[in-house]
Amino acid sequence: MSSVVCTSLSFSWPDDTPVFDDLSFTVGAGRTGLVAPNGAGKSTLLRLIAGDLRPTRGSASVRGTLGYLPQHLPLAADLTVAQVLGVDGVLRALHAIESGDAAEEHFTAVGSDWDVEERSRAHLDRLGLGDVALTRTLDTLSGGQIVSLGLAAQLLKQPDVLLLDEPTNNLDRAARRRLHAVLDGWNGCLLVVSHDRELLDRVDRVAELSRGELRLHGGNFTDYEQAVRVERDAVERAVRNAEQEVKREKAQLQQARERAARRASTAARNLGDAGLPKLFAGNMKRNAEKTAARSEETHADRVADAQSKLDDASRNLPDDQAITLVLPATTVPAGRTVFQGENLQVHHGDRAVFADPGVDLTVRGPERIALTGANGAGKSTLLRLLDVGDRVAYLSQRLDLLDPDRSVLDNLAAAAPGLSAERRMHLLAQFLFRGDRVHLPVGVLSGGERLRATLACVLFAEPAPHLLLLDEPTNNLDLVSVGQLENALNAYRGAFVVVSHDERFLEGIGVTRRLVLQDGRLRDAG
Repeated sequence: MSSVVCTSLSFSWPDDTPVFDDLSFTVGAGRTGLVAPNGAGKSTLLRLIAGDLRPTRGSASVRGTLGYLPQHLPLAADLTVAQVLGVDGVLRALHAIESGDAAEEHFTAVGSDWDVEERSRAHLDRLGLGDVALTRTLDTLSGGQIVSLGLAAQLLKQPDVLLLDEPTNNLDRAARRRLHAVLDGWNGCLLVVSHDRELLDRVDRVAELSRGELRLHGGNFTDYEQAVRVERDAVERAVRNAEQEVKREKAQLQQARERAARRASTAARNLGDAGLPKLFAGNMKRNAEKTAARSEETHADRVADAQSKLDDASRNLPDDQAITLVLPATTVPAGRTVFQGENLQVHHGDRAVFADPGVDLTVRGPERIALTGANGAGKSTLLRLLDVGDRVAYLSQRLDLLDPDRSVLDNLAAAAPGLSAERRMHLLAQFLFRGDRVHLPVGVLSGGERLRATLACVLFAEPAPHLLLLDEPTNNLDLVSVGQLENALNAYRGAFVVVSHDERFLEGIGVTRRLVLQDGRLRDAG
């Protein structure tokens, strides 16, 4: 039976930053969606299971043949499709044999893979790459085509266990549908990290990685969300009840103190009026004080117990992950032109990317433009052509705008040198970087953290941008981070052009104009 088994798994980075401590779970056959906030260690966990990283303690193992598609494919631009598929050596041997070369080494290289070319073509065709030659190099493919090619390479292995890290990144609608079809028919053990709700609604169970533990929820992502809402409501009720209990016990403590003070005052007057001997009067006073002290201690214990219950309930509350911004410096008056270009053209070798004489585009503030089109249409290429001027900010798919060796705080200081140190700390807190996290190097941040750091540096740069260019910005983000990005873009008062295949995201940021790039031509779709 194919499965993933982690036993007492612990892992820390070389600087001793802990990621997992004594994590144990088993995931068997079926489709499992792995969800967690960015930075919780989803990609790290997949790398440990795949053997790319070694645990500090414990073990991560796979029962069966493994296929693993990482979030970022470390592929050189001059690699061919056949090399990525891992079949180039076999194909060379086959071609040599077909040419009459009967050397033993060729037959050894082929082994039993006489149909490798047919199987390769079948997987490519299944993923929408039927017209891509095996000799074609990666620098001629789009980001989405490379992701599909990477998946084809894993499927060729006929794996029992398949690990996928954000497999819908860069995929257009058609490519996503083809991926969904592949996963719908999957019979082995699948563990997938994704922010794609459509994909997650196709899984059999959801594994939630939170606070160092992994919990399995039966059903798809919609079922999981409902269960989380019910659980959150129960926690919030428990917190409210605990708060009321603390208030009630504190009030009773204060009332007990006031009663004790009144009794002591009355007793003192009565003793004085009664003319009792001093020794007897002193004993009565001490007994009254002991009784009052016992009452004080009882009520204080009740307050402490109520406060402890409140603390326990509060620890179960989810962290507040909302980003709320005010960005007046980004305001662009309606109708002001922020970009104008005619006959925009790029050549790859002898091939023109856009139909001659090129494309024309004018962007005026504060337009919110979605640029769509099939993988390989040239969307990212067009976006890069718009990156001109000092009030334009371009966020690439890799979020590589910041210096990875410098801290989040230092990157913000470089982008906005006019801000005071106190103001920078306040702004980073708005982007959920608090305490020591402002001193983390950008290079160690998760995808969502890097996005937040980049947005902080871009939106508060001096001068503030009037045109944002965003290339597949939801790639590698969890659903919480997507919501944070939506909040930031809705606070932005300038113009933006965004390349995205995520329709829910485009709806969430209030797109006002849609452009479609098809067959080298740009048309306005409203």
